[in-house]
Amino acid sequence: MTGLLGGTFNPPHNGHIALADAARRHFDLDELAILVAVRPGHKEVQLGAESRLKLAQAAFPDYEVELDPYERTVDLLKEGRWNDPLFLIGADQFADFLTWKDPEGVIERARIGVATRPGYPRERLDEVLGRISRPERVELFDIEPVPVSSRDIRDRVARGEPIDGLVPSDVAALIDSLGLYRRDGYTSTVNGTD
Repeated sequence: MTGLLGGTFNPPHNGHIALADAARRHFDLDELAILVAVRPGHKEVQLGAESRLKLAQAAFPDYEVELDPYERTVDLLKEGRWNDPLFLIGADQFADFLTWKDPEGVIERARIGVATRPGYPRERLDEVLGRISRPERVELFDIEPVPVSSRDIRDRVARGEPIDGLVPSDVAALIDSLGLYRRDGYTSTVNGTD
């Protein structure tokens, strides 16, 4: 079974790593593909896909990392590259699943692994499960919460604050060496010094 973890990875952080590692263990995945969205259909991304690909490769050195040229998940899955894929998403994403392009088409082409965290309102997930035709194709699995977001990391870097402990060290070093997410006047993102 191949797990698919897609996203903008702008930048990838320790929450993404925790989700990938928990999914690999829980589902005993043979492979895990990290799919970096070139042009995500749900949000605007300022940083180019090639830079985000480099960051994802630094974050996930043990996994296959590639660009995803499709704006919508169903279009990626229609390509049919993977046999019995398991598409991995967080609970927040699954709560919005019915707003995706052709959610029924997604669930026909892939099983879905939903990462939940303690305290997340289960009723939001149950509502979605009750409205899809094949809820048996969805499996919830627990992950330890990692209080970090890509937006927070970008903001910290722009302010010249440290990001140690929020992203893998290779990602922090790459952000620093490429000068990503900076505002003028800041020269180091690894330890927060000028």
